[in-house]
Amino acid sequence: MPDESNLQNDARQKAEDFYYAALDLMAEGQTERAVDAYRESIAADPTFTEAMHGLARVLQDLQRYDEAITVARQIAEIDPDDVLAHTSLSVLYQKKGMIAEAEAEAAKARVLGWKQQLRKS
Repeated sequence: MPDESNLQNDARQKAEDFYYAALDLMAEGQTERAVDAYRESIAADPTFTEAMHGLARVLQDLQRYDEAITVARQIAEIDPDDVLAHTSLSVLYQKKGMIAEAEAEAAKARVLGWKQQLRKS
């Protein structure tokens, strides 16, 4: 019987394989196929935030802002200290004309950034 850490490692490896495939597809200009590969990556490992960031970005590029917001919110739920998640939400809200929400997320990102700087000091 395989142990849980091996299953987690296999899931992460599969997720990384799809993630790198998505990056290649993006480089080739195949954005819709990249969306699918990012989604496969996240399906393999729902905690793989790097793939979520990639998916949010490609959805933003495709002007699918509501979908991108959903993904960025998922990142923030998994890792509340992820500055980029809040920065992405700010940008996405701004693109949708949701200025108050954009400003609130920008403020969260700034505070998190400051906290990270203080921890490094």
